[in-house]
Amino acid sequence: EVEGDKETNDSFKGAALNHVTFSYDDETILDDYSLKLEPGKITGIHGVSGSGKSTILKLLMRFWDVNQGSITVDEEEIKQIPTKHLRNMESYVTQETHLFHDSIANNIAIAKKDATREEIMEAAKKASIHDFIMALPKGYDTEVGELGDTLSGGEKQRIGIARAFLHDAPMILMDEPTSNLDSLNEGIILKSLKESSKQKTIVLVSHRVSTMNIADTVYEMKDGRIS
Repeated sequence: EVEGDKETNDSFKGAALNHVTFSYDDETILDDYSLKLEPGKITGIHGVSGSGKSTILKLLMRFWDVNQGSITVDEEEIKQIPTKHLRNMESYVTQETHLFHDSIANNIAIAKKDATREEIMEAAKKASIHDFIMALPKGYDTEVGELGDTLSGGEKQRIGIARAFLHDAPMILMDEPTSNLDSLNEGIILKSLKESSKQKTIVLVSHRVSTMNIADTVYEMKDGRIS
């Protein structure tokens, strides 16, 4: 099964928004908007809050359908792709990471049920959370519930990013992935993303200029338009 995933990664054709118009609660968020997301490239989408950046990711996940135009993923119209297949092709990292009352290892392994401990640890290293986990009394077997509210927003966010690395989907969608991180942890994660980008189609949405530094192409979003 893993080999099959690798083939998908190698032959994945990226994604595109084609003349997309999308309104939410009578407000036009995207207006005749086109964007090509190239395989093997990191595409950065930069702009202030409310400019429509996150909407692009949600449309690529097909949480909503477009009003006009079309979206293609791997050269197939998104409405024709079964949800399970779409979820296998895409990893989606949000600003808020939901953790379950289970061990930290299992919280990461949600992304890949049959993951080995080595795979989980490798993903955690890429997400710059491994050292933090190892410093806990029970390491990866620490129950999230035992930590209470002691996990910071940045630590939760890095667990979410570890899930994305473990999932190893050909397309990674990241919504403000470093918003709660200091520059050191941000740097480690961005380096990991850059190293894996040759086999991936990565979309980075952020208001941070520092996050955009690793992007091959950066688009500025303003009022539902690209500049």
